Amino acid sequence: MLLPTSTVGRKLMMAVTGQFMILYVIAHVLGNYTIFAGAINAYAEGLRHWPYTIILWSSRTLLLISVFLHTWYGIILKLENRKAKPETYALTRYRSASLAGRTMVWSGLLIALFLIFHLLHFTFQVIEPGIAATAHPDALGRPDVLTMVVGSFQRAGIAALYVVGVLGLGLHLYHGIESSIQTEGLNNDRTLPVVVRTGMAISVVLFLMYAAIPVSILMGILK
Repeated sequence: MLLPTSTVGRKLMMAVTGQFMILYVIAHVLGNYTIFAGAINAYAEGLRHWPYTIILWSSRTLLLISVFLHTWYGIILKLENRKAKPETYALTRYRSASLAGRTMVWSGLLIALFLIFHLLHFTFQVIEPGIAATAHPDALGRPDVLTMVVGSFQRAGIAALYVVGVLGLGLHLYHGIESSIQTEGLNNDRTLPVVVRTGMAISVVLFLMYAAIPVSILMGILK
């Protein structure tokens, strides 16, 4: 695979991988919302069978590749910017940048740590093995994802950790959507306000959708 070596190419790679991750995040939360209909066990079981299992693991593989490339080029570009730009310019840009823009590195780090925890928690199910879905089938013999998720989010610490994680995701998306559109040359002075508002709307909606699951369980609304 040919990897970009120019600054523009690296930014474009970050934009494309970022947009793929956004699509994955949207698809993921829509699947998760089957929990509100009590159908998450059926949904999870369906993903284990052909052809959905191929789609699932292909998308997960592309996600991990995208995360790696996005992180790698983000670090390279950050180091290049620090090396190329004088301190006074960086300070001026910091003061004019939004909170989401200033914290992109930190929100990205938070997302990476959260992703690792999430994979260990619900995918590989090693953090709370006592309620692991694959080890405790439901009445129909399916992995009991519902009991695992509800049991986990009834613990305030776990629920809070997930809310903080998706808050970091929302902050990262807010600036990332605008930045990726600009990198691809699809933005101008006329469309900028629309892009900014769209990025904000998508990030807020996704944060609320993801946070609603642990919060609803912690409050006893979803059982």
